[in-house]
Amino acid sequence: MKIITANLNGIRSAASKGFFEWMLKQDADVVCLQETKAQIHQLSSELLRPPGYYSYFHDAQKKGYSGVAIYCRREPDRVQSGLGWPDVDAEGRYLQADFGNLSVVSLYLPSGSSGPERQSVKFDVLTRFLAVLQQLRDSDRDYIICGDWNIAHKPIDLKNWRSNQKNSGFLPEERAWLDQVFEQVGWIDAFRAVNDTAEQYTWWSNRGRAREKNVGWRIDYHMVNPRLKEKIISAAIYKEQWFSDHAPLIMEYHGEI
Repeated sequence: MKIITANLNGIRSAASKGFFEWMLKQDADVVCLQETKAQIHQLSSELLRPPGYYSYFHDAQKKGYSGVAIYCRREPDRVQSGLGWPDVDAEGRYLQADFGNLSVVSLYLPSGSSGPERQSVKFDVLTRFLAVLQQLRDSDRDYIICGDWNIAHKPIDLKNWRSNQKNSGFLPEERAWLDQVFEQVGWIDAFRAVNDTAEQYTWWSNRGRAREKNVGWRIDYHMVNPRLKEKIISAAIYKEQWFSDHAPLIMEYHGEI
């Protein structure tokens, strides 16, 4: 299985930079997108249904904001849009596709970088979502939760960790929440299961030549339940072309969809 996750910071913008031409060459089984920043009626047929793929969208009610999508080779047995939480679902942040006993999720957790109010929203969502992660972990299904979690876990996961300890995305409380996700609930950071090297980033600021200098953050993940740990084959961050301020994270697993 080849599964890609990518925050596009606007699906139409990324498309204009060649994302879909690149995507079709990858021959991925599933592609999870975040921050589509569009609604279905605004998308061309090429974006709605790329050749060879089924497509599903969970849009934000607000135009030009948030939104997630899943493209898949096989038609899912079931698709779930949202978590049943009106406030979060209105922002288009969770989309799940079920294939047999495997569920693949496109997730976009909130950012708190715009100010204290959104940081408070982020903490609230994290608290509620931890319970969901526990339920999924305890189920008989296998899960690959792909997406932008908007948190770097450890100093190895961002370049300037010392100066970012008071900034959203690397706050002690956020990092402690990820500790719970991994250590208490038992989810696996699939990338780190096969790659423990430094300077592996998936997001770069548009300021200060951060991309050129590789001053980045690793905030995009594949999270898997323990049963899938031994099925992880490889991980790669694609940086040869730039479609967004994030880079696609490509992972391969034993098995099939």
